[in-house]
Amino acid sequence: MNMPNSSRPTVALIAGPTASGKSALAIALAQATGGTVINADSAQVYAELRVLSARPSAEEEAQAPHRLFGHVTGTDDYSAARWAAEAKAEIAAAQGRCSLPILVGGTGMYIRTLLDGIAPVPGIDPAIRAEVRALPVAEAHALLVKRDPDAAARLAPADLCPLPVGERPAGGGHDFQRARDAGGVGGIGDQIDLAPLILLPDRIWLTERCDRRLTAMFDEGAIDEVAALLARDDIPPEAPVRKAIGVPEIAAMLAGEIGRAEALERAQAATRQYAKRQYTWLRHQPPPDWPRTDATDIINRMLHFARIV
Repeated sequence: MNMPNSSRPTVALIAGPTASGKSALAIALAQATGGTVINADSAQVYAELRVLSARPSAEEEAQAPHRLFGHVTGTDDYSAARWAAEAKAEIAAAQGRCSLPILVGGTGMYIRTLLDGIAPVPGIDPAIRAEVRALPVAEAHALLVKRDPDAAARLAPADLCPLPVGERPAGGGHDFQRARDAGGVGGIGDQIDLAPLILLPDRIWLTERCDRRLTAMFDEGAIDEVAALLARDDIPPEAPVRKAIGVPEIAAMLAGEIGRAEALERAQAATRQYAKRQYTWLRHQPPPDWPRTDATDIINRMLHFARIV
């Protein structure tokens, strides 16, 4: 799959806040092109959280090839660099099958690492690493704002958990070149033709969708999923998988600290705040020439990919 007048292979990218309809669009595009859907969401890599991370169902995955979904466990010390290496391999494999690689997700650090590369920094004391990882995401972000406001502005909310202390993304351009020259993990941004689309639907529509989806999650297995996760003594409390939205709230319910209604309300509020932060980041941080759309229907969203369908 190549863009017109280009010898470089095309890679599609669908980014957006949680509950914006990325998965449905990715499957539709994969079906129209014979493409392969490649996960770029930091929560959906974990095997333990199919329901709570809104991973595609088994039936949805059967509609098109899916890669890097639920392929690691919460015991793994997963990172943006590891994901980028795996995504690069999956992209190459899809291209080898003449299948359009379709990246889908909302984790900006994953996408930036894949496209721009990641630069090495000196090792971090394990105690400091553990201390930072033990912080709730909101507190970690507040600390970053205080110590490095420029970095905080560049990072999406989902970037704080999956990126181990001791890695930093290249910023593109000269930073990307320095990352490669310094021995970091190089990106593929200059080797492909990227066909991106950022989904930015109406905020009220998105909020209502978030709330409905959380209710469905609680009714359709999320509670059992968290109970099974908590029963695992091989996954430490500071592991990123235990910090996913909904896990602390359901854990408090299972411990008898709050009721089901309050747990659901807290999880819905956390999801709304998360979607709001993602929305703001996606509106302002990606390159301005990446198309944005407020459409919520598949047909109008697919029109943005008409040149590769």
